[in-house]
Amino acid sequence: MSLPKITRLPSARLLGSISHLHLQHQQLLLPSLLPLSVPRRAVTPSPYRRPGQPREDKPPWQKINFDFWKGVGGIKKHFALLKKEFFERWTGPEGKPILEHMLEQNRVVWEFRHPESLEDWTVSSDQEIGGQSTVNLKLGKNDTCYLYGTLNSTPPRDGETRYSGYCTMRSKQPLISFDRKKHHDWTSFNTLHLRVRGDGRPWMINIAAETYYSHQKDDIYCYFLYTRGGPYWQDVKIPFSKFFLTHRGRIQDDQHPVWLDKINTIGFTLGDKADGPFQLEIDFIGVSKDFAHTEEFAYELYKKNPEV
Repeated sequence: MSLPKITRLPSARLLGSISHLHLQHQQLLLPSLLPLSVPRRAVTPSPYRRPGQPREDKPPWQKINFDFWKGVGGIKKHFALLKKEFFERWTGPEGKPILEHMLEQNRVVWEFRHPESLEDWTVSSDQEIGGQSTVNLKLGKNDTCYLYGTLNSTPPRDGETRYSGYCTMRSKQPLISFDRKKHHDWTSFNTLHLRVRGDGRPWMINIAAETYYSHQKDDIYCYFLYTRGGPYWQDVKIPFSKFFLTHRGRIQDDQHPVWLDKINTIGFTLGDKADGPFQLEIDFIGVSKDFAHTEEFAYELYKKNPEV
């Protein structure tokens, strides 16, 4: 009895037929599959938006008040500031004679003697992200800045925010004519001088300087202010060499000294996770020149190209 013959295909031909069938099957499945959409990363970080808050899709020009008389008043204001700026340059830096500017060893930058002086400051808390802390600012009985409120570290119930509980006070960016930035020039000084009266809580002093690139706009130099409880005032002198560089609350590895020629703002932040009332009273904020302090920077600097 003879067995039927089994025809065997060559291996190359067999593999070719299998790949052809696989390609036909893949072509049948491809039209049913949707293309994968990869979210595009923004070039610049978008501003903070509370979870659950709808996005504001209005174009920016709809927020502008196109009032003719408001524009006329703004033109008068800016030309008055330009005139003041022009004549101050003939007198000397900051409107002072050049000899007085060179020999100056102490300067009071902020003092609080009338309610209008509080307009140069702004306060905020974790209520911007749904928290429960409160902060207030008013003129004290002794013509001082009185900052008070209640700290609450309970995070909001939005399912995303994990940490909360902060209050801050920050100076506004000084502006000159036509809304140009004005920087504080503290190159002649090396120490920050404060006269404060607190309740024993530790505060964080934040100094913001001008930067070259947009991704560095959140760079802040920080140092701690330890207050004493009780009725007595304390004079605090902190060298600028002690301030360390942070970015959005994180200490950076690449440290460098504060650029004292382009200081924008200064602020005070409380976030010690101790729930309850707080208060901080500030008499004045100034800068001074301490000839006994010769330290340039208190922290280690890493060289990118070390010398061999």
